Amino acid sequence: QKELLKYKQEARNLQGIKDALQQRLIQQDASVLQLKQEVLRANMDKEELHNQNVDLQRKVEERNRLLAEYKKELGQKDRHLQQHQTKLDEMLRQLSEASYQQVDLERELEHREALLAHCMKREAEE
Repeated sequence: QKELLKYKQEARNLQGIKDALQQRLIQQDASVLQLKQEVLRANMDKEELHNQNVDLQRKVEERNRLLAEYKKELGQKDRHLQQHQTKLDEMLRQLSEASYQQVDLERELEHREALLAHCMKREAEE
């Protein structure tokens, strides 16, 4: 009977250990499940960030393409502007020359008119 009580006590102890181990196993399973959920969330976040990164890279490439086009257009407009500036400078130079020639012609005309008036006055006196 003592031995039976001893074995019953040992069985209760073993049952307690078993229950404690099962409880620990349940807790560990819950922890593993929680960790798996966190890993899944982290992977989803990582995938979302990757997709956002791809989208941002696409947008950057598009903006770089547009920027290159705008720079090209700006370069063409600068060349046209330089050409027009050169033509304008040439026209201003020609206008200035024409203005000097006009002044010279007006002086020559005034001089000839004065000579003509002088000659007419002398002829009238004679």
